[in-house]
Amino acid sequence: MDRCLRIALLFAVFTVSFPLHAQSRIDCSALNSRILKSPVHYCVYLPANYDAGATRHPVQTYPVLYFLHGLGDNERTLFNSGGWTLLDDLRRQHKMGEFLIVAPEGGRTFYVNSADGSVLYSDFFLQEFIPLIETKYRISKGPDNRAISGISMGGYGALRFAFSRPEMFSAVSAQSAALITESPQELDTAARSGAPLGKLLSTVFGSPITVQHWKDNSPFILAGRNQVALRRQAIYFNCGQDDNYGFEKGAAALHEQLQKEGVKHEYHPYPGDHSLSYFLAHFTEVMEFHSRAFGLIQ
Repeated sequence: MDRCLRIALLFAVFTVSFPLHAQSRIDCSALNSRILKSPVHYCVYLPANYDAGATRHPVQTYPVLYFLHGLGDNERTLFNSGGWTLLDDLRRQHKMGEFLIVAPEGGRTFYVNSADGSVLYSDFFLQEFIPLIETKYRISKGPDNRAISGISMGGYGALRFAFSRPEMFSAVSAQSAALITESPQELDTAARSGAPLGKLLSTVFGSPITVQHWKDNSPFILAGRNQVALRRQAIYFNCGQDDNYGFEKGAAALHEQLQKEGVKHEYHPYPGDHSLSYFLAHFTEVMEFHSRAFGLIQ
């Protein structure tokens, strides 16, 4: 009996001293937006040691990466499509550092204020969403600890936010960003002919497209306008060279523009189309880029 008791006590000590590894988790909730007058859902990836960090002295804080989903997706898509497992694998392999990833619901907004003022998504994101997230979670202060990323429509949104507000974001990445080289007039013609992209853009940018609104939100024009500030920003983007929507033309055009303006950046044209398999194939590279930009890995 004594021997059994000793074994039981040793087992208890062992289990207390060496707990199972903490797990990352996804925290999903909603913000009742005053600006949008509706709830906006969001999900946050919390690294495995996030909860334990609250008991440390000083309390541990983390950088944050805002991730903007593509058209037809939502705030859960990244984590439900294999991204969660991939993130955990990267951390176990020491290929990325510890930071939060925050994915808000973006609908079909292109993450901008609509031309008619009916949907003020950009105002919501900057004035309500970021302040909420950076109050609710233990996030390190300042732009050096804030970055933004996105795919497709979200890639457009990420570049637009970063290029328009370079003082807020120290790094930006985009995969297959919806960078459109056609003029508003050409897009209006496409919309009248029934082209799906033309119809979609008209709900955000006007029908016909409001030219000044289009320019005010153009990553190309914003990059030119703020080129001096962008020289201090880490910039990465890639695009498949068989993109289903022709976005490889926009990516190449942005690359050429940034080169001419002396803005350092990473641009990677890869084989591939506009698909989930393409995005996941290069997701590791994106996470490594942000880990380096945050100074978390070499």
